[in-house]
Amino acid sequence: MAVSLLLATGGAWAEQASLGAGNTAWILTSTALVLFMTLPGLALFYGGLVRSKNVLSVLMQCFAIAAISSILWLIAGYSLAFGEGNAWIGDFSKVLMAGIGRESLFGDIPEPLFMLFQMTFAIITPALVVGGFAERMRFSAMLLFSALWLMLVYVPVTHWVWGGGWLAQMGLYDFAGGTVVHVTAGSAALVTALVMGPRRGFPTTPFMPHNMTMTVTGAGMLWVGWFGFNGGSALAANGDAAMAMLVTHISAATGAMTWMAIEWVRFGKPSALGLVTGMVAGLGTITPASGFVGPGGALIIGLLAGGICFSATMYLKRVLKIDDSLDVFPVHGVGGILGTLLAGIFSATSLGVFSGFGFADGINSMGGQVWVQFIGVAATLVFTVVVTWGILKVVTLLTGDLRVDADQEQEGLDIALHEERGYDIH
Repeated sequence: MAVSLLLATGGAWAEQASLGAGNTAWILTSTALVLFMTLPGLALFYGGLVRSKNVLSVLMQCFAIAAISSILWLIAGYSLAFGEGNAWIGDFSKVLMAGIGRESLFGDIPEPLFMLFQMTFAIITPALVVGGFAERMRFSAMLLFSALWLMLVYVPVTHWVWGGGWLAQMGLYDFAGGTVVHVTAGSAALVTALVMGPRRGFPTTPFMPHNMTMTVTGAGMLWVGWFGFNGGSALAANGDAAMAMLVTHISAATGAMTWMAIEWVRFGKPSALGLVTGMVAGLGTITPASGFVGPGGALIIGLLAGGICFSATMYLKRVLKIDDSLDVFPVHGVGGILGTLLAGIFSATSLGVFSGFGFADGINSMGGQVWVQFIGVAATLVFTVVVTWGILKVVTLLTGDLRVDADQEQEGLDIALHEERGYDIH
């Protein structure tokens, strides 16, 4: 992300810069697009995938996470992620936006806008984790877990990668969230699914999506919103943003067609679910590389995303029999890992039509860049797994239990926890 460069060059340039109207307009738009990804995009995408008796619980979880994450980001999250601090964590200099007003700039855009743009990333990341425990976590446990996870996992990793921390200093390429968003959310969903155990009836009982129309609608919103996610991460209305949007679209399209084709060959029929899941895999995989690779590289990344994430999904569900309810780890986690590593390859300028735009400062070889990418993935994965496990244990102690009881799960979370129905047709 362009933020790493701005932080690396210090605050002098930012203080001298004047407001860039065009860049500000683009980031205003991107901010709305990224929030649109969660509300309503991800909420509808996830909501359609669960059974009808749990649809409102998933929608409510996404909305509640958006609200609590916004408040925590204002109070201390933004400061700890983007305050100067040290290599591991920021400081408290920006708590409650202290010292930041309407005239404050980050580069040539208003800092309140930069803070809000980053807030939308802080919203969608814990919301993605919902897919790992859908249909079985208590609402109180979900709220506490999401709040603690945001502050103890997402915020530190954001500082490492985008806030001038140790991974940024190493030269890690993560343009829009391969490690910060997808590896953290995917690995957290996997840990949560393992700690909580499967839904009752898994794997013998089929858990079919109750409303694929809702899911496809949400998927379309995610595709559109991702232009703000990746294109906005350039923090400018320029060629970097344009190329990021182009490669994002190419990878999404290729991932969708690849997943659908594999299903068609393997099962005899293409499915809407396979098409949109492959699209999401393509989007998640291109995210870390989107500012560093060209269209040719994006084509290969999308192809690999569709194939590898499909295989990971089948292996997790059918061989390991892990009930990551909505396939967060095999799609987002594996996609984020894959895309972060591939950014080190396809950023090279020596690959002909598949070339990217060069390695990070101080890195002179593909091997060197891939090694840094590997360190970033490994550190993020291990940190997230350990801290997420610890948070789940603390939440269990504080709330009594992470999951609803057997009767509530059978009845459905909509009625059991919220006394509401998703559908009441007369």
